[in-house]
Amino acid sequence: MRNGVFFPQAALDEWIVDGSAELQDGQLTLLAEGKRYRIGEALRILREVGGGEDAQHLVGRVKTRAYLEQLGAEIVHASMLLGELAYDIEPGWVGIPEGTTPRSTTPLSADAPSASPGRGRNDDDGT
Repeated sequence: MRNGVFFPQAALDEWIVDGSAELQDGQLTLLAEGKRYRIGEALRILREVGGGEDAQHLVGRVKTRAYLEQLGAEIVHASMLLGELAYDIEPGWVGIPEGTTPRSTTPLSADAPSASPGRGRNDDDGT
């Protein structure tokens, strides 16, 4: 298991719009800090909302979208169904640090996706 940083989609959106971050070719660069992260789509599982037992202990954790889909999860916007359980989730990205880069004033590319800041707990699925 590798530790990573969870970046909520809303925060990344804001950072990209205000020019404090660049997202290109699967790499997020936080310009003011000079930090780079290799990123992948992930979800923070906020709560189980159907009253069921969270047998897989997903609440409070960050998992990659691919891992959750392998478990059979159906993900729509800020909701996830896994078997008989329903969860509220926060979409975003998990970033693995790649080192530092000099501070840049390079403009964002037009094809860069958007996102937002935050930290989450990453477990068992390689993130």
